[in-house]
Amino acid sequence: MGKRLEMEQLKPEIGGRWQTARSCVALLCSLLVAAPPALPSDQTKNGIKITGPTMGGGPFGGFLHQYQGHHVAPLNMANSPRLDQLIRGGIIYLSLQDAIALSIENNLDIQVQRYDPLIADADLLRAQSGGLLRGVPQGVQSGIGSAGQGVSGGALGQATTTSVSAAATTPAANVNGIISQLGPTTPNLDPVLTGFTGFSHSTTPETSNFLTGTTSLISKSYLANFTLTQGFLTGTTAALSFDNRYLNQNATTNTLNPSWNATLDLTVSQQLLQGFGLAVNNRNIRISRNEQKTSELTFDEQLISTISNIVGLYWDLVSYNENVRYARQNLALSQQTYSDNKKQVEIGTLAPIEITRAEAEVAAREQDVTVAETNELQQETIIKNALSKNGVASPEVAAAHVVPIDQIQVPEKDNLPPLADLVATALKTRPELEQSRLNLDNNRIQIEGLHNALLPTLTAVGEMTNIGQSGQVYLPGVQRLGPPDAYFVGGYGTALGQAFRRNFPDYNIGAQWNVTFRNRSAQADYTYNQLTLRQSEISVQKQQNQVMVDVQNARIGVQQARSRYQAAVKQRILEQQTLDAEQKKYKLGASTLILVIQTQRDLALAESNEVAAASAYQKATVSLQVATGQVLSSYKVDIGDARNGVVREGPSQLPANLPKPQ
Repeated sequence: MGKRLEMEQLKPEIGGRWQTARSCVALLCSLLVAAPPALPSDQTKNGIKITGPTMGGGPFGGFLHQYQGHHVAPLNMANSPRLDQLIRGGIIYLSLQDAIALSIENNLDIQVQRYDPLIADADLLRAQSGGLLRGVPQGVQSGIGSAGQGVSGGALGQATTTSVSAAATTPAANVNGIISQLGPTTPNLDPVLTGFTGFSHSTTPETSNFLTGTTSLISKSYLANFTLTQGFLTGTTAALSFDNRYLNQNATTNTLNPSWNATLDLTVSQQLLQGFGLAVNNRNIRISRNEQKTSELTFDEQLISTISNIVGLYWDLVSYNENVRYARQNLALSQQTYSDNKKQVEIGTLAPIEITRAEAEVAAREQDVTVAETNELQQETIIKNALSKNGVASPEVAAAHVVPIDQIQVPEKDNLPPLADLVATALKTRPELEQSRLNLDNNRIQIEGLHNALLPTLTAVGEMTNIGQSGQVYLPGVQRLGPPDAYFVGGYGTALGQAFRRNFPDYNIGAQWNVTFRNRSAQADYTYNQLTLRQSEISVQKQQNQVMVDVQNARIGVQQARSRYQAAVKQRILEQQTLDAEQKKYKLGASTLILVIQTQRDLALAESNEVAAASAYQKATVSLQVATGQVLSSYKVDIGDARNGVVREGPSQLPANLPKPQ
């Protein structure tokens, strides 16, 4: 009765404590199930569709979805409709803007880079769960070379692969599934529910029946234990356990049999030194957010590299077309000379040897035409491969001739901004510089974790346990020391009520510490990353210096290319005048066929030099745009269209007088 009276007196206090505890447990449960955001069910980013789980609805549909993966849409290797729209009568009439649009829609190097931002999103999701980072690639593919230059990579627009930090923990260094991390371990930020249910039966021989009332103790028990664990970015780990046990024995000395036990236990541990605080535990999340920005910058860099390469390929095709036209003109001129000489030999006014010389010149010019046409056809194949997803696998595309409708225009003046303005623009807009700065920031974030790892480990642990017990009166007629307390007589609900009312609370609090003497490993890691950070800072400064050199050299290159073009035009005009004069002298008998042939060769070389100089000027202009980071704005590339792979602007209008294929 004393125990019963004590319980009645404690009921008001217990009720108040229970209300407080119930609020705390409810708040904790809410925090435990508040997991970091997951991938959306369906999303389309950069033109790539990711579909969520297809499991049905119902009360558990949302819960079960998290155990199914997202599905990435298969590749679509069909070319964009723009390519078919440009084919007219077996000819692809191609403007420079159409070439850029086709590269955005179909070029495979750009298509590969569209996946990197989604990889970065997945890595961020991993970091938000407390997992280690896998890293995001940062490499950029260089463009292909023009015909006659090899295909290992052209000089124009050739991108430099972005280097990654030497730090062992830099995410970009772990892009092949090798996961590593130095410094304090981030707690698991996803709630984990652990459960165990089971049944046991045991038979124990007893040497004395004094304690159990039997010489063979038979026990049957059922267990149902559950634990919900959650880590937090503060360095806190909480575990809420709910244990239940049903016990039935044949011991006659048991007052209550069968009996139920219910235990509600809350354990909270907090790191106080190493692993303490948001700055340490959210460093992977901050790094992965930088990865997202880096992946977008890598896409921009790839876009610049590809477009500048396509521009170079296009102007090379224009140059090859011009070379074919000049080669055929020179062949016609040589054929006309051969025909005139043949007539003069027939009437006896010219020695027969002159026919042989003229015929040899015709053969040489025919060879020039063959070489020019070969370069032109090869360049068409290279461009078609760069502007389509399946290369020349399509018979219609493979058979079509590519006819450029834009011609090289060299303006009278360059109107170049001052060098200081060009350098300032480059330092502001070059994507690889921003990538390097983000990588430096990632290194600094990692150093924060390594600095924290120098500290000893000190963990504060608090535990609150509520216990409940109940059962049925066993063998009512058996005499015992006293009758059972009615407060414990009942079923499982009685034990559960005691646990939640906190009738029998236990409290524990303590601290655990771990001190590493000498601590050489942590000191070495911290020093190592500081040294590599300084090396990276030097590399960034070197990169900035190189950007300034690139801009200055590119500006000089444009000026020199203009001077070369002007000299080539002047030389071509003079060679044309020289040939006209030499032909007139030859007709009057004041010159020889050898001189005429030599002047024809000089004119052909001058025409080729003029075409090459015009193409070099365009390439120099593009190189300046690449050096200053102005390629996308110069060619009016919409970055949103480029990311989605669909250019909203339609094909260019064809000119009234379409050029004819050579």
